[in-house]
Amino acid sequence: MLIAILLPFLSFILRGKILTGIICLILQITILGWVPAAIWAALSLQNERAEKRNEKLIRAVRKAK
Repeated sequence: MLIAILLPFLSFILRGKILTGIICLILQITILGWVPAAIWAALSLQNERAEKRNEKLIRAVRKAK
């Protein structure tokens, strides 16, 4: 999460989203764009974690049937 806030573009690149990371870097270059880029990266990271949790729960429910 710290990387997502301090270096938003790097957060995307480390997760394999190269094009999104480049777009985020362009946004991040401006001082005013830094805050939206950090928010975007943090929300994206949270969404990805939530999706993984949901997939894990769905697999567990299907396995229990």
